[in-house]
Formats: sequence, structure tokens, C-alpha cells
Amino acid sequence: MTCVSADGEEGFPGEVKTVMTYTLTNDNELKIDYAAESTRATPFNITNHSFFNLAGHDAGMIGDQTLVINADTFLSADGTSIPYGDETPVGETPFNFRTSHKIGARIEADHEQLRFAGGYDHNYCLNKEREGELSFCARAEDPSSGRVMEVFTTEPGIQFYAANFLDGTLRGKGGCMYVRRGGFCLETQHYPDSPNQAQFPNTTLRPGKPFASQTNYKFSAC
Repeated sequence: MTCVSADGEEGFPGEVKTVMTYTLTNDNELKIDYAAESTRATPFNITNHSFFNLAGHDAGMIGDQTLVINADTFLSADGTSIPYGDETPVGETPFNFRTSHKIGARIEADHEQLRFAGGYDHNYCLNKEREGELSFCARAEDPSSGRVMEVFTTEPGIQFYAANFLDGTLRGKGGCMYVRRGGFCLETQHYPDSPNQAQFPNTTLRPGKPFASQTNYKFSAC
């Protein structure tokens, strides 16, 4: 799929051509390859905002599904979801998914970041040995069905969102109404607000220096 954004569209400089390639493999992977080029220097940070519910799209809340995120830090943010700029250790917090935890186990904990966002909606700073390597970043599992989804990416971050703002008014397949926390997103990306945070990985797309990235969602059953 190809999209061309005109120079000045939504206030961004440069004509940007973005090409997305989706590939289904014999290993039950959905591979997403991102490619982009611009005629002028411009901020560029693209992701995939799919919602997942491994028990089925109409199975209701995902609180009992488990999650692992390969990150030692996340980005704390203010009440408008703009990161403060410092990486926060997950440590002894509800944001520690270095080992498997149920998504709903700590989502209502008395923690400022959970109160601000109404639950999980934060960027995790992925553990990487080398910048730009394709590496493991997350694993989700539904214990009732045994379905497993693993995520691999070349991106430095991943936004974990637990559908805090779904409210049962969106109608999906078969007339299903999607309820609050009826799905989760694992959005691979560069860090939010990177143009204003010099210490974050750079998101400037420059002429003659094409952008390329890959994210793989791999599915299995246990």
C-alpha cells in the first residue's frame, strides 16, 4: 500500500511517500515492512494501531490475558500523554512486564501514571543490543484458548495501550460492541514527542536518506 502526503499537508514539510508491505508467512507471521522518503527534512514516526483480543474479537475484556514486554524502562507522561523526557525504571511498579503478568492484575493500582491515562497507554523503551536490530519485544497469551502472539521489531519503542477509552459504542464484526479494555495494542514506534526531546532516538526523515523498518507479529498456540 502506498500513500503520498503533499508538501505542507497537516503542516508538515516535504512530500512524503510511504510504502507499506504486509506479508503472511508459512510460520504464521504477519510481517509489516515500512518504507518512506521525503523531499524535505520532516518529523516521521509511523506505527500500526491494530487492537488484539486473543480470546476472540467478541470475547470481552482482556484482563486475564498475560503480557511480557522486553523493556527495563518506560516513558512517564503528563496528564495530556506527553512524555516528561526521562526514562523511568519499571522496577517495583505496575509497569513491570519483564516477566509474565495478567494485563488486568495491576491496571487499577494507585499509581499516578495509571490515573493519568486511565490504565496502560505508555511507550516502553525496548532492550536492544544494537540499534535497528530485529529483536523480540513482547509476548501476549490467552490462557483460555492457548493463543500466543509474539512481537519482533527493529523499532526502539513500543506503545502498550489497553483500550482505556473504548466505551462500548463502536460496532464491529457481527454487530459486536467493543467494550472498555476489550482489546490491547502493541504499537512499535520511535518515542512520542521525539522532535522536542533531543535525548530520544531521532525521528527526522531527510531527503536522500530513506526510512525502513520492520515489525513481525507471530502467532502460535500452546
